[in-house]
Amino acid sequence: MLNVKIFKKMYCFDLDVNFSINKEVLVIQGHSGSGKTTILDCISGLKAPETGEISIGNKTIFSSEKNINMRIKDRNVGYVFQNYALFPHMTIEKNILFGLECKSLKDTNYIKHIMKVFNIDHLKKRYPKQISGGEKQRVALARALSIKPDVLLLDEPFSALDVETKSIVYEEFLQLKKLYSIDIILVTHNPEEARLLGDKIIHISYGKIKEAENAAALAADVAIE
Repeated sequence: MLNVKIFKKMYCFDLDVNFSINKEVLVIQGHSGSGKTTILDCISGLKAPETGEISIGNKTIFSSEKNINMRIKDRNVGYVFQNYALFPHMTIEKNILFGLECKSLKDTNYIKHIMKVFNIDHLKKRYPKQISGGEKQRVALARALSIKPDVLLLDEPFSALDVETKSIVYEEFLQLKKLYSIDIILVTHNPEEARLLGDKIIHISYGKIKEAENAAALAADVAIE
């Protein structure tokens, strides 16, 4: 279970959010610059809130009151960036192994399993520039999952894909959701994507949660119409 209650001063407004998820996909939507990515950065440890607390299960990874700000590599959080952030000088295999090496882990059998799950084992000796956008997206997800994270953060991971590729990776994501029972936060501008992939949806405006929705109920309403 992921619990987030944080306050952070930003350039034009203050980010002040409070939410929890339990083995679900939470979708965060909002206009550009509303604070969506900052929330992910605070959970991952790339940024620190001024005050508040973030916990994963019984583990507190940030607490202003208790003076806790756990290192990024100790939080066990997977992060897929919008541009995938693959290392261009590394092969696909080495990109995926990078997370394990950072945490001094050596479960290479699990890496082989992950590569088969995402159907990218045949790409392991190639470099990022030699593979397609859909393949890069799979590699980025595989790398994020290689550390067996407790929380997976996804920042617009499908935005650069064409319509045909999106339909394929949506199906893969739904299978991923069933296969790995972890907390997932997905940032997306696409309302259809949010309803298809999410369990809950929250809308952020100028750093505040303005509205929360049940994605499953919304999807059912659309189907009825």
